Amino acid sequence: MKEDRYRERQAAVPGIFAPHCRWTNRKADDIIVEDAKERKKEKMRRKDREVSEISEILKVIDECKICRVGFWDSENVYMVPMNFGYEYKEEYLVFYFHGAKSGRKYDIIADNPNVGFEMDCGHDLIVGDSACEYSYRFASVIGNGSAEVVSDIGEKKKALALIMKQQTGGTFTFDDKQAAAVNVWKVTTREFTCKKY
Repeated sequence: MKEDRYRERQAAVPGIFAPHCRWTNRKADDIIVEDAKERKKEKMRRKDREVSEISEILKVIDECKICRVGFWDSENVYMVPMNFGYEYKEEYLVFYFHGAKSGRKYDIIADNPNVGFEMDCGHDLIVGDSACEYSYRFASVIGNGSAEVVSDIGEKKKALALIMKQQTGGTFTFDDKQAAAVNVWKVTTREFTCKKY
């Protein structure tokens, strides 16, 4: 049943639900990119708080330790806070996560790989003389992308090292046995925005 629904979505817009997050149909890719641009224009109401330089966006991500990933199981949103690591490559942000060998999120990914994500940092209460003068300072990154389980052992080891670097600032290495003991999955972004206040 899950495979049938997945094939139906692939047939509706070829290439958009490519299993490895690389669009296999250029025309479909163009549709996604143009649609993402239009939605991005609509999203950021407060332009004075938008961060557009990728170097500054990466600085915000570097400060974050938790990424919240939202899945859709056809009935409900399933939101999971996760430690993460990432890399920025060829204008793609790729977030890596690790966990147990089985679980609800893997079942959802198999049926619908489309996810949303959010992370935030730099929290600071701004005190005012009255309730309406209080505010709150923070920075956030939100976006969406495609999730998939990582099976290549080399990529799994790289992902685990990136996760440890994000969380500790240190450099770690993993052997094949350690990498094989856990599941690693990733989210390849389609679009993302950053806000700083």
